[in-house]
Amino acid sequence: MVRRKKNSDSSDEDERPVRRKQTKKTEDEETSSTVPSGSLQIRNKMVRQLMYAKLKRTKSKTKLKERKARQQSDAPREEPKTIEKKRKRDETWVDENDQETLDDISNDELSSYFTRQADGREPKLLLTSQEGFPTSFTNKFLKELARILPNTTYFQRRHHPIKRIIKKMNKLDYTDLLVVNEDHGKPCTLYVSHLPEGPTMKFRLTSARLSKQLRSNRGKSCAKLTVRPEIILNNFNTRIGIRVGRLLAALFPHDPQYKGRHLITFHNQRDFIFFRHHMYLFKNEKKVALQELGPRFTLKLKSIQRGTFDAVYGEYEWIHKPKHKMDTERTKFFL
Repeated sequence: MVRRKKNSDSSDEDERPVRRKQTKKTEDEETSSTVPSGSLQIRNKMVRQLMYAKLKRTKSKTKLKERKARQQSDAPREEPKTIEKKRKRDETWVDENDQETLDDISNDELSSYFTRQADGREPKLLLTSQEGFPTSFTNKFLKELARILPNTTYFQRRHHPIKRIIKKMNKLDYTDLLVVNEDHGKPCTLYVSHLPEGPTMKFRLTSARLSKQLRSNRGKSCAKLTVRPEIILNNFNTRIGIRVGRLLAALFPHDPQYKGRHLITFHNQRDFIFFRHHMYLFKNEKKVALQELGPRFTLKLKSIQRGTFDAVYGEYEWIHKPKHKMDTERTKFFL
């Protein structure tokens, strides 16, 4: 039996695909993508980087000269294009002379406070946490919040249900209930319920900082507020925003004591409510400064419920739904 030898000139090797080596980009090629086209002819990398830096300096100088020329000229300045300026006013935007909104405000649950029909009684608040024992940071935050809110009592809830607490509060003539929940050892949710008829609002609470953590206090904790502070509410322009602002204002008594120099601000910007506590510092007859005393935190409205707190059978006026349903445009806000 004769064996056939393989032909060395067979076409098997020719049919095999040729593998090409994948070459990586060199550093010169990577930097050349960021360098302008005028300096691509310079092959030295260091010289090319120096030329690019020089080009950036000349551009910044020309921009500075143009800015100074605009400031010295009498031409009207262009307004900065911000998201707040591009805000779309929908049907919920409230004008000053809107009679329908004024009628609703005069007949809501908070009208007795603003018309002073409560026989001279000041707001009386109860502040508590979620069930169980709060962490150290949340406990300190609640104690500081109780110091700056007038007529506020901090109650350690432990395992008492909310409905039983509300019944006891109605007997003791409390006007508002504040509940702070936590997640991963930090405050995350704030419930504000006005007694006895509501409403109840749920806020997402973020960026909570104690007074010791603020640079202006230099490690000092906030003392108990013994005067009635001045309250400022900014940019609550829609019907929902006015309702939220009225509930926040009802937490504080009337007739602020301006001699105490304390100021509490609720500033609404893009539906985020920033809480700040300041004190006026009079340097002389013309100059006034503000010192932040703390604590500070940020709120965002999640829902408005009619009546007092009821997680099972509560009737909701407004609920913030997920992004794909409500937050479809960057220039649309609800407060």
